Amino acid sequence: MKFPLLSDIASTKVISVDVNSSVEDALEVMLKENHRNIIVLDSGSFYMLTIMDILNLITQSLSLSCKLSELSLVKVPTIAKDRNVLDTLEYVNNSAEYLCVMNPDNTLYGLLTHTDISSNIDPDTLMDNYRLKDFLKLGRRMKWVDKDEITSSLLQSMNRGVFDNVVVVEDMIPIGILTTKDVMRLIKSEADLEKSVSYYMTLPVETVCRDASIKEALEFIRSKHFRRVVVVDENKKLTGVIAQKELISLTYSKWASLMKDYQEELKELNHMLESKYREYESRASTDALTGLYNRHKFAELYLSSYTSMVQRDNKMSLILLDIDFFKKVNDKYGHNAGDQVLIQLSHILLRKLRNIDIICRWGGEEFIVLLPTAGLEIAGNLAEKLRVSVEAMEMDVVGKLSASFGVSEVRKGEAMEDLISRADRALYLAKNSGRNCVRTELDIED
Repeated sequence: MKFPLLSDIASTKVISVDVNSSVEDALEVMLKENHRNIIVLDSGSFYMLTIMDILNLITQSLSLSCKLSELSLVKVPTIAKDRNVLDTLEYVNNSAEYLCVMNPDNTLYGLLTHTDISSNIDPDTLMDNYRLKDFLKLGRRMKWVDKDEITSSLLQSMNRGVFDNVVVVEDMIPIGILTTKDVMRLIKSEADLEKSVSYYMTLPVETVCRDASIKEALEFIRSKHFRRVVVVDENKKLTGVIAQKELISLTYSKWASLMKDYQEELKELNHMLESKYREYESRASTDALTGLYNRHKFAELYLSSYTSMVQRDNKMSLILLDIDFFKKVNDKYGHNAGDQVLIQLSHILLRKLRNIDIICRWGGEEFIVLLPTAGLEIAGNLAEKLRVSVEAMEMDVVGKLSASFGVSEVRKGEAMEDLISRADRALYLAKNSGRNCVRTELDIED
């Protein structure tokens, strides 16, 4: 059994722009090349600008003439081109959708996507006897809306929830889909976003029955060049959405079992797979830089904490915090120093908060803390203690920094997004109040 080298499967045609380019320039290249993402080059480091980043700027009414260096972009992991496809499995469930494949002299050789990985899985090794319905729980990031949903509201929801696709339904039967590619089209045409999503959705929706095998689903994705599978039941009603990378993950266990059939030839490779398997669940739940929980794990823990709160009739609150002037840190000291600041801040949070508190890196320089059994007053006091601790901390290289905090309390029956939205508004108020302060939902003007 031969596993292809990354140099054989990576795309060497990489679309990129310099970090000193404007967002507008990058968008022009993306539209010209029909790409939803573009690599940003920054002194030997590689970052990814996505159409969702641009949508975020637009929803905040920010200018597209700003420099890419002013944004907090996702850093793209790198891997040597002489590694084989098995070495990429640990990245499949991470937030990054790409890998930069490097030459021995650390120059960029090419780009590797989930499509490249799935296209090089031998169909004969896939799980022919496993059905999609056995794995629908993997479709964690599914969102669907009614055809009359207003497009502007939907785009804001996509931006907040980091959904890269939304299924449009009528009586739970998929009739259309809106993806990041459609968002690019809306931006380019300056469409009227107050119209319903039915005006702009892509249709018809090509679906796969939940009784289909994993092998059939992957072959469907390859033939259609899709990034996901929309799964329906026997009555054509929506039952789930499974992403391409999740289907790749399902092949992992099958590959591992096949490895054992080649004990002598692949003994060393089996040892590597077993070691990675033990890390697999942890990697899928944590932020690679800080070791804190990631967004997806936070959402899972929030649901269980909310259930416990309701059952015990307790209170629960949330803190959203953001490092002040973090862009200046990256500009003056570089992204490596910025990464160290994020790591040190995560250590402060872990030391100062209780064992029952749930801490997550929300994205960029933003962190979120869920406080079980704590009402708004207690949460506000905890946020103030954190603010003082951050202000007193001497950060390596950069010295003193501060952070702003927004606090909200959970209301029974509300969605997690509404709770976070109130905390975000309180944080915005803290920023506008001079930064380095705490504001709660009580300070927000309705």
